[in-house]
Amino acid sequence: MNWLKTLLPRKIRPKRIEARRVPRSEHPISRSQFTQGTLRTLYGLKDAGYQAYVVGGGVRDLLAGQTPKDFDVATDAHPEDVKRIFRSCQLIGRRFVICHVRWGAEVVEVTTFRGALTDEHERDETGRILADNEYGTLESDAFRRDFTVNALYYDIRDYAIVDFVGGLEDMQARLVRLIGDPELRYREDPVRMLRAVRIANKLGFTIEKNTAAPIPKLAGLLREIPPARLFDEVIKVLQSREALANLEGLHRFGLLKPILPFTEAAMDDPCLGVFLRRAMANTAERIVNEQTVSPAFLYAALLWPGVVAEYQRLIRDEGEHPNVAIAQASEAVLARTLSTIMIPKRFSLPMREIWALQPRLEQTRGGRAKRLLAHPRFRAAYDFLLLRAACGELPQALADWWTKAQTGELPPAPVDPEDHAETSVPVPARRRRRRRGGRRRKRGAPAPTPTQ
Repeated sequence: MNWLKTLLPRKIRPKRIEARRVPRSEHPISRSQFTQGTLRTLYGLKDAGYQAYVVGGGVRDLLAGQTPKDFDVATDAHPEDVKRIFRSCQLIGRRFVICHVRWGAEVVEVTTFRGALTDEHERDETGRILADNEYGTLESDAFRRDFTVNALYYDIRDYAIVDFVGGLEDMQARLVRLIGDPELRYREDPVRMLRAVRIANKLGFTIEKNTAAPIPKLAGLLREIPPARLFDEVIKVLQSREALANLEGLHRFGLLKPILPFTEAAMDDPCLGVFLRRAMANTAERIVNEQTVSPAFLYAALLWPGVVAEYQRLIRDEGEHPNVAIAQASEAVLARTLSTIMIPKRFSLPMREIWALQPRLEQTRGGRAKRLLAHPRFRAAYDFLLLRAACGELPQALADWWTKAQTGELPPAPVDPEDHAETSVPVPARRRRRRRGGRRRKRGAPAPTPTQ
C-alpha cells in the first residue's frame, strides 16, 4: 500500500480554520422542526453534561427548505455513556459503534465525535478503513464527515449553527464538495460516489469539479462494498423522487457497470433504455403521490434487460418453452447479481413472479386470462407489462386488452402472438394431447384385429 502513503497526510483535514457560528437570529432552523424523539435525545445528553448537536442531512435539508426523513445526533458522550443515559439505547456496528435510541416507533441515531484519521488506521488494499473506534472532538468529527454540506451542526445549547469546513458557503453556491482529498475519501468509503450523485440531485446542486473528477476512475471500488449494504444504498438512490436523474447520473459517471451491469448495458438500447427510464420516472411519480414502491418491482425493472436477453436466447437457440425459459433466465440473472448486491428473498421471490407472469400475459385466449386476473401478483405484473408496452417491447394493444379485461368481460383477443414476434418472444405451437389407449371405440363396435 505504498501508493496510499503518498496520498495520506498524517492527519486527514484541511488547514485549521476557526469555526463559524451562526446565531439563531441569522438562520431559519427552529427547534419546532425537530421530532420529539430528537429533542428528547438532545436534552437528555445536555442535561447529563454532554455536548449534543443535530448534524448531517437533517440540518442540510432544513437549510435547503426540504423536510428531512430523520435526524442524526453527534455528541462527546461515548457509546456506553449514551446507553447509561437512555435505557432504550441499542449499540450496533463493529467498525464504528453507533447508538440507536428508541422513542416508541422513532429511532434516533447517535454517534460519538470521531477522531482525526491518521496513517495508523487499519485499511485494506483499496484504502477502505477496517477499524475506526477512535473518538475525538467536535472539530475532528467535522473533518471526518463526507461532504461539506453534511458537516453542519445545530447546537442545542444556544441554537446556533456551527461550520468548520465551509458548508454554509457551499450551500449558498449550491455545490456538493468532499472534505479533504477526493480520491482518498472515495477509497475510504466508495459508497460516497453514490451519495454524491444522490445529494446533488436531491438538492438541485452541482458536484464540485474536483469531487466529480475521480469518480469514473474509482467506480470499480464499489465491487468491494458488502452486498447487503449495496442493496440498501441502491434503494436510497433509485427509490426516490429523483430516481430518473439519479439513474442518469450513475450512468454518466460509470457507476452502474460495477453494480448493475445488465442495467448499464441496456441504457443506450433504443427500447430497453426507454423501459428503464420510464420505470424510474414511474417510481418518482408514485413517491411524489405518496404511493408505495416495492423494492421488488424496482429491482425487477433494473434487471429485466438481462432476464429478457437470456429468455430470448433460451427459446431461440435451445427451443425451451417460455415458462421454462423465463424461470431459467431469472435464475441465471439473479445468481450473477447476488454476487454484488444481496437481494433478500422477501424481494427476490416477488421479482421472479413478476417475470414469470410476463409470457403468460402475452396469451389472451381461453380461461387462462381469467385465472391470471385472480393471481396475487397480477397487479404488479400488469404494471410491468404497461412499461414494456410503453417502450415498444410489446404491442400497446396487448396492454389495452388487459386494462379492459379488469373492468368485466374479457374482450376479444387483440393480436395473435405471432403478430408481434419481432418485439416479443416466439411462442411454440400448442401440442395436441394424445389420449391413452388410442381412439375411443363406439359402443358395440368390434375390437380391431391386432396386426402381425
